[in-house]
Amino acid sequence: MYSIGIDIGGTKIAGALVNDLGEIITKTQVPSPAHSAEDMELAIVSLITELSAGNPVIAAGVAAAGFIDAAQSTVYYAPNIAWRNEPLKDKLEAKIDLPIVIENDANAAGWAEYRFGAGKSFTHMTMLTIGTGVGGAIIANGELFTGGFGAGAELGHLRVQPDGLECGCGQRGCIEAYASGRALLRYMREETQNPQLEAQEGKKLLEDGDPAAWRAVSTLGGWMGVACASLSAILDPQVFVIGGGVAAAGEHLLNPIRESFLSNVSARGYHPEPEFRIAEMVNDAGVVGAADLARRHAEKL
Repeated sequence: MYSIGIDIGGTKIAGALVNDLGEIITKTQVPSPAHSAEDMELAIVSLITELSAGNPVIAAGVAAAGFIDAAQSTVYYAPNIAWRNEPLKDKLEAKIDLPIVIENDANAAGWAEYRFGAGKSFTHMTMLTIGTGVGGAIIANGELFTGGFGAGAELGHLRVQPDGLECGCGQRGCIEAYASGRALLRYMREETQNPQLEAQEGKKLLEDGDPAAWRAVSTLGGWMGVACASLSAILDPQVFVIGGGVAAAGEHLLNPIRESFLSNVSARGYHPEPEFRIAEMVNDAGVVGAADLARRHAEKL
């Protein structure tokens, strides 16, 4: 039996037919009509219909950025789509004869890493995704943690610097302001003394092994290590999985994270230290995680 995963991005909607081993059988994508909630709904229905045609599908999962309720049905708020208290599950199930699960995109990606990727040999995993912002997911004792209202694990808004830099959430000092892709570009501009440096130029500098660019990565990793030390004191994960575009730096990113973590962790040397790993699922994590969460939900019905 198969399940379908839909991952809604800022510019595209990706969809995949996935088996119970997390393997993608087929996948497709369409442009994201983020300007219209109605058009977005129709695009999701179209993708699910296309992927389920002629296949034994038991459920579909939809992953989107934003706050999702604990019942995995209503989108409280989506930053890039006109969804406010949107009963998305009910609307989709009215058009599709399948059980539907709605989940935060970072949670879906984290679940994929836990089930099939870098976290599959652990029962307690914390994932941090470094993209335009910083996303997060928590697996505790083999279960996805979503909080009392469903909107938990917003790890990018852990405050690491009182009265620090302003974050897009409206607060100051969040790790997202210090360890996101935007922050990396800021560090690169400072290190290269080029205030006009663009993201693609920064990427090229990293590919060329530019020392200033790599110092910027180390600065970002240092801040991420500070966040992981605080998270470790609360969550005590066996492994931190680092994903997102910046994770392509591999050990160049993990090494400063580890060093900073050890410098900031409580009671160092008196309890086991977590592993730090780079995410393995890359761009497929969202669709695979959404599909597996939907399959898991359907099997409990």
